[in-house]
Amino acid sequence: MSQENLFCLLFLLVCIIIFSPAKVRALAKPGCNDTCGNVRIPYPFGTSPGCALNDSFIIICNSSKPYLSKLNLEVLNVSLQNRTLTINTPITHFCSSGTETSAITSWNIKTTDLAGTPFFYSKTYNKMLLFGCGNAVLNQSEFKILSSCASTCEFSTPQVITKCYGVNCCETTLPFYLTEYHLKLTISRFNSSTNCASVFLADQNWLPEKFSQSLQSVPVVLDWTMQRADVNAVYACPNEITYLELESGRNFETFICPNCKLEAADREQINPYLEQPCGRGVIIDPEKTNKKAVLVGAFTNLSVLFLIFCMFTLYNVVKKRRMRRIKENFFKRNGGLLLQQQLSTDENVMERTRIFTAKELDKATDQLNENRIIGQGGQGIVYKGMLTDGKIVAIKKSKKVDERQLEQFINEVVILSQVNHKNVVKLLGCCLETEVPLLVYEFIPNGTLSSLVHNRTDDEFPFTWHLRLRIAGEVAGALAYLHSAISIPIYHRDIKSSNILLDQKYIAKVSDFGTSRSIAIDKTHLTTLVKGTFGYLDPEYFQSSQFTEKSDVYSFGVVLVELLTRKKPISSSGLEEDSHLSLATRFLMSMDENRLNSILDPQILDRRIEEEVVGVAKLSQRCLNLKGKERPTMKEVAIELENIKLSANLQANFERQGFMTEESASVVLSDTNPSWTTGR
Repeated sequence: MSQENLFCLLFLLVCIIIFSPAKVRALAKPGCNDTCGNVRIPYPFGTSPGCALNDSFIIICNSSKPYLSKLNLEVLNVSLQNRTLTINTPITHFCSSGTETSAITSWNIKTTDLAGTPFFYSKTYNKMLLFGCGNAVLNQSEFKILSSCASTCEFSTPQVITKCYGVNCCETTLPFYLTEYHLKLTISRFNSSTNCASVFLADQNWLPEKFSQSLQSVPVVLDWTMQRADVNAVYACPNEITYLELESGRNFETFICPNCKLEAADREQINPYLEQPCGRGVIIDPEKTNKKAVLVGAFTNLSVLFLIFCMFTLYNVVKKRRMRRIKENFFKRNGGLLLQQQLSTDENVMERTRIFTAKELDKATDQLNENRIIGQGGQGIVYKGMLTDGKIVAIKKSKKVDERQLEQFINEVVILSQVNHKNVVKLLGCCLETEVPLLVYEFIPNGTLSSLVHNRTDDEFPFTWHLRLRIAGEVAGALAYLHSAISIPIYHRDIKSSNILLDQKYIAKVSDFGTSRSIAIDKTHLTTLVKGTFGYLDPEYFQSSQFTEKSDVYSFGVVLVELLTRKKPISSSGLEEDSHLSLATRFLMSMDENRLNSILDPQILDRRIEEEVVGVAKLSQRCLNLKGKERPTMKEVAIELENIKLSANLQANFERQGFMTEESASVVLSDTNPSWTTGR
């Protein structure tokens, strides 16, 4: 027998000895059934009118399944202690047919009305759950909004969901004493007819191992109450206690009401709503205490305490050994041995890449505290942490690594450890003795380029043209380095403004290499499952599944357009006439129709920088070419941006020296200015 099994057996024996009740009292009225199948039916519930308090508490036993008669709902559990009733409720899956003309479909859902019964939908024990991509639910009662929630979309997430984190699902709560509510479910049709939604109330302790559309019913908890008159009617025991002295003169016999003054262990065994005769017990006269009994009791208590102490010590020893074995298994499964072997071949890489322990990173992030989260996405969650030497780091908890791609994952960690570029976030090390790998990066304090472009106002930080041009050049230089300046080229595969971080001096740092892949020099492309972010995804890669360096160029072209327009790659506002189109498509249309000024950020409609802006716009157009072969390389993009930047600096120096012409001094032009063309 293993140590774990021995400990569990000893602990079970002690619990049986200490906590076994003296006797079990009936929960139903005399002559009434107190079970139906596996469900216990205590009073005030009953299987017939004579066994229940009233009609609302009658439970019909049908084929070993209990049903609440008045509401015709299957009963799963009755708790006297919590005053709750758990029922089984069906759920409905709502799916778009794919033929709707609108991108949004709505349903109104009415729930079972509990009015006229002593039951309420429990706020304490229930949660409202919504499963589905990009959907929303509004909970109303008598034209009042009770609660609501909305789910976001992550198209790479599988349809089977094990936990609700807000991606493809969401949850909310109910108010107290609710007898009915109405739901308004709104479904957005992002992925045609495969987008289904399910919204239902469920016991918060219930969580399926895997949620799918095959699920037909869920448990729901109802609170129940009784009128004061009903409660008083079922208490027959007097509250007073009568003492009778025995002949021995040492003990007192007492008649007490079992509902009034019982030990906690006994109180749980009785039904407080069931009429019972007074019980009988014996207490010791405190003035004539039996010393021998006291000694025996004290010795027994000490023995039990000593046994519990020994078991606790044994438990800690077994737990530590078990945790050590688990960490060793995780380390091997996550490729720790392979990583050590790879690092040992290059002393320089070994010095730069550190293998952290789980204990170190737990301490650095306060046990991965939710308050330390600074970002999350499809590849994992990022926490802010502080190492023992005081260094601030970003710790990324990756998604589970596919064991079939384990060697490739370790190779990428080694490659990223070799990357040394001022505009690429530095990988400091990793931890592989946890269930999923933890990657440790340098901490970048000023957030993402996406936040700077779309969320901040110029009152907070002036987003000048020269800053935009510098950031674009830095990102292009980093990608050119990854593509062509290192021994084994790396394709990022998820270039977007939210993966570009800004340090304290607003210098750009390319981050998030969770989907990146290295490629042999003699190959020109990589055939993989399509991964990336809509709005940035190369159409050619989407169709062929062949990722090339030109796919990164396309994504970078979208970032350039964001810098030019301060618009999001996928519009969700619907305010503009062509908002259903992607930003890249709208930009290319404006270039083809020679109306660039209609889409540019008004802040850069300045004649002094017109030539530079048009130059970057034309470069963006080349990067967004639907034919990958006709796009420039990242090296060519970086060189062209550097030339535009040098030209801008020369112009700025020229103007600072007092050679500003009347034309260059004009400030901002209107959207209808004819000089803003693409020169086509």
